[in-house]
Amino acid sequence: MSSDFHIKPEIRILGIDDSALLNEKIMIVGTVFRGGDWIDGILRSDITRDGLDATEVIGTMIKNSRHYSQLRIVMLDGITYGGFNVVDIEELYRKTGLPVIVIMRSYPDLEKIRSALRRFSDGELRWDMIKKAGKIEKLVTKKNRTPIYIQKVGIGAKSAEKIVCLTSIRSNIPEPLRVAHLIATGIIFGESRGKA
Repeated sequence: MSSDFHIKPEIRILGIDDSALLNEKIMIVGTVFRGGDWIDGILRSDITRDGLDATEVIGTMIKNSRHYSQLRIVMLDGITYGGFNVVDIEELYRKTGLPVIVIMRSYPDLEKIRSALRRFSDGELRWDMIKKAGKIEKLVTKKNRTPIYIQKVGIGAKSAEKIVCLTSIRSNIPEPLRVAHLIATGIIFGESRGKA
């Protein structure tokens, strides 16, 4: 069920990214933002590299946060974390009651992903979770003409576009995700790196 709703400039958004794949346990970092301007908090947890616990861990991290009651949207940097630990965005939406917007810098090579999943005994289950995430839509933010791609659940297209545009301040990537990336890489490497 997707819906469009009134979007306040200071809508509370949780952006989640993962750290580098250095160990079996992969750190995930969430940043709580008011719109795209103000960071209110940071969350962290750990998922299993190439595991199947990302949906459960992220859902629990959100529900156990003191920010939970104020959050209106969850943004994910892609649908896979810690290698091929796929987030079931429909289940995450059901578990938290929060709409989910998945942001991708480029259109995913689905055939390459499907091929990589063949090495897992439960590869078909993971592939089904990826397919179930729904249509991949192209979006151009007002700040940058380079398109990004989104998937969504629990929110209508117009609202999703407004929220992404509202929070894409310094690049075409929304601030909650850009900052989560900087924090996650900075903690692991001692200094942030990579494209945020």
